[in-house]
Amino acid sequence: MSPERETQKIAFLKAHGLEGMARQPLPGDASTRRYERLSEDGRSLMLMDQTPLPELIPCPPEADYAKRKRLGYFAMTRLSAGRIEAFAACADYLRSQSLSAPEIVAWDAQAGFLVSEDLGDGLFARLIEQGEDEKRLCLSAIEALAVLHQSPPPEILPGGWPLLAYDDLALKSGVDLFVEWYPKYDPSHSLSDQARADWEAIWAPIRARAEAGASVFIHRDFHAENLLWLPEREGYQRVGLIDFQDALKGHPSWDLHSLLQDARRDVSPDIEATALEHYFSLRSGIDRDGFMDMYQALATLNEARILGVFARLIIYFNKPRYEAFMPRVWGHLSRNLRAPHLKPVRDWFEANGFGDKLS
Repeated sequence: MSPERETQKIAFLKAHGLEGMARQPLPGDASTRRYERLSEDGRSLMLMDQTPLPELIPCPPEADYAKRKRLGYFAMTRLSAGRIEAFAACADYLRSQSLSAPEIVAWDAQAGFLVSEDLGDGLFARLIEQGEDEKRLCLSAIEALAVLHQSPPPEILPGGWPLLAYDDLALKSGVDLFVEWYPKYDPSHSLSDQARADWEAIWAPIRARAEAGASVFIHRDFHAENLLWLPEREGYQRVGLIDFQDALKGHPSWDLHSLLQDARRDVSPDIEATALEHYFSLRSGIDRDGFMDMYQALATLNEARILGVFARLIIYFNKPRYEAFMPRVWGHLSRNLRAPHLKPVRDWFEANGFGDKLS
């Protein structure tokens, strides 16, 4: 951290009466954010440090397809571009729905600092590794999602941050990472112009259905590394939520497959089936067959996106550790492609030399 940034941080803490708290740096995540735990007299808070990056432009609500493409990847995919105000707005909305997002204590969007409630260290992923009952945690997370999905979200979140739809262009920009980056990772899978045109043809109707079904607030990265267990609370409020700043309005299946077909860790088919059944029991009146069609289709789309993301991280950012996750992601994709309605997608993978990945 530069001396200038440290000076800015001290000034922010002082302006909010927090300069006397002890500061403990914490390991970072995959983003450019940095975190510190602030503590004093038994009180604990979290400090988020997200240096503003003016070259990363989030999607203006009124931007059309052409303007989003001109503005770049963050506008195309409708990612928040690390905006502090996005985190604050999403946290306030989730708390208004009685969910356990951290309470915001202070923030400064221009400076890129935010202080929030400390929800502790009980990440689902770490607790499961230590022997915690995975099914219990997972079903509690499903209960939190069912509460979140009970009512349609507003177009504008608290504080004025827009909740945009996970629309056709955002979905396309994600899934196209596969055809852009996977052949660079594995040159034996070069793709012809016809293959790329066929790729667009198979995904276009799925993206259209997903946009039409965008009806709930989606976390967008809902998995065991972003969920915290809060045993002192009751019911679904035992599930603490973090890292939700890229939230959108999307199809209700999105967060379910993020949780149940995790790229980072194995989730058994039994737990996946039990969790889905629990979700349906909490949301009566859902067209289960139609929902599961979209669950499988969007899970497949997301897994293709993730394979493209991992290929890019390996090739462009020299992070070979992501290779270890790829077989799991291919396994999820292969299992989803057994669904008869996804035969055109499976046919594309087989026709373009990926059949060995689907065995």
